[in-house]
Amino acid sequence: MRRRDTGRWAGVGRAILVWSAIGAVTAAEEKGMRVGIIGLDTSHATAFTKLLNTPDDPQHVPGGRVVVACPRGSADIESSVKRIPEYTATVRGLGVEIVDDVAAVVERCDAVLLETNDGRPHLEQALPVIRAGKRLFIDKPVAGSLADAVAIYRAAGRAGVPVFSASALRFGTASQAVRGGSIGVVTGCDTFSPCSLEATHPRLFWYGIHGCESLFTVMGRGCQTVVGVHSADHDAATGLWDDGRVGTFRGIRRGSAGYGGTAFGMKGSAPVGAFDGYRPLLVAIMEFFASGVPPVEPAETLEIYAFMAAAERSAAEGHAVRIADVLAEAEAAATARLEALGAGTR
Repeated sequence: MRRRDTGRWAGVGRAILVWSAIGAVTAAEEKGMRVGIIGLDTSHATAFTKLLNTPDDPQHVPGGRVVVACPRGSADIESSVKRIPEYTATVRGLGVEIVDDVAAVVERCDAVLLETNDGRPHLEQALPVIRAGKRLFIDKPVAGSLADAVAIYRAAGRAGVPVFSASALRFGTASQAVRGGSIGVVTGCDTFSPCSLEATHPRLFWYGIHGCESLFTVMGRGCQTVVGVHSADHDAATGLWDDGRVGTFRGIRRGSAGYGGTAFGMKGSAPVGAFDGYRPLLVAIMEFFASGVPPVEPAETLEIYAFMAAAERSAAEGHAVRIADVLAEAEAAATARLEALGAGTR
């Protein structure tokens, strides 16, 4: 069940002409889209560069090339920091200019992939892109806190700059089929994914985002309350939607932990949540860069992150938590964050 955003964020999408997928990619090719990357501490950065910059690759995605990248990623997450030299060498070998800062990336490109694996610096890295009016894809997690996620989309909305974020799992064939109506109206869904933890981030933001994104891909917006459970080996979150539907996510840290789930609909049930590689996501990104129309509405992305934040609070406090409450708190905190960065009214 897909819900259209009727809130403050809908105006950006309505204000932009919607292109067909074929037309969007064709336009990008004609323009010779120059893509910049911020952050070389995740394998996504090298995977995207290879798919864009290697025309003879069977998985090649047309529409543009990565032309410039800034290695700056996480400053203190060891698993990310240690990757930077190798990934920098890889993208340089694919013909990408390496520069020292975000400003240099913004100067030299038409659109930006914000790939820093650490969500905490995303707000500060996104603001120069937004100020320059460049279209921006932000890889997961969209930010290191719900407040920063709200702040990013608020700044982009004020500037009229299209931004979107998503896990690659959103664009899996099975999940998209269900979202498109293959089993009729979706009445419920259960998803699962690995859920490794990173102490600097809310528990589900770091890796649980994958299964949570799959859940919202097929359920759509409208989650009202969340009940979370946490143990050393698992996290679980059960959401109650405003029309009575129930959706669940299981994050796994022990034993076999793939990606998957089951959606239930008026016409039957179907598997969802599989990972079909990075190409489907990158195709969506390039169409977005060409058209300016985000394939995921900001309100849906923010609800996913509010769902994850509410699940963590519920597990700690032992009761159901309202999505509206965590979003209201994040809205207030976002105001303070933007003011501190000199972006409160711009």
